[in-house]
Amino acid sequence: MIMSNRVACALACGLSIALTPANALSGEADVVGVKIIKEGTGTYRFDVTVRHADEGWKHYADAWEVVAPDGTVLGTRKLAHPHENEQPFTRSLPGVRIPDGVDEVTVRAHDSVHELGGAEMRVQVPR
Repeated sequence: MIMSNRVACALACGLSIALTPANALSGEADVVGVKIIKEGTGTYRFDVTVRHADEGWKHYADAWEVVAPDGTVLGTRKLAHPHENEQPFTRSLPGVRIPDGVDEVTVRAHDSVHELGGAEMRVQVPR
């Protein structure tokens, strides 16, 4: 059984928890790979690999986003359907504008139940 970080922490700390919804067992969506390709002046294509135990339309990874150090969301890739039989999976987002002076971004995934909270990746922006 795969546990989310929150469940593992609670168990390690001796806390008792109850996971009432069955779909809570899928955990959060994790970013497991990021490739950034410079397209032109200030724009980049992101190829992002996400892992999540999608359980159909009730619980699936539904987006990932590129975030500047100040918390500004620079780009969002919506995921239109569950990827139950394709894990992990990679999707691209071209045309992400990265402001001058931003040398590192964070890529984080979102799922339809937990929203944010899984593994994120900080990556250097190629100049």
